Amino acid sequence: MSWLYLAIAVVFEVAVGIAAGKANGFTHLWWTIATLVSGGIATFFLSLALLTFDVGIGYALWTSLAGVGIVIVGALFLSQKLTWKKFLGILVVIGGVVGLNLAGTA
Repeated sequence: MSWLYLAIAVVFEVAVGIAAGKANGFTHLWWTIATLVSGGIATFFLSLALLTFDVGIGYALWTSLAGVGIVIVGALFLSQKLTWKKFLGILVVIGGVVGLNLAGTA
């Protein structure tokens, strides 16, 4: 169940990143509200996931997977370019996530 909580937290953290970018320094009310509400939901589900995960591992998984998610959403829906360097960075992050997960089970 903790993986489900973490996945939900990641989805809402991706929403935070997108909404914060659209909030334009918190000058657009509805995007600001979306940022804050999504952040609260993301943090709530992260806290549930951290009942099982070590805090360092859980937090690292959350932030890195959300970062990868934001880059992918940006490339697919926001006309942001996914260069080979960004793709390489995504692969490095995924490798780190896998490594952290393996280290957490040892």
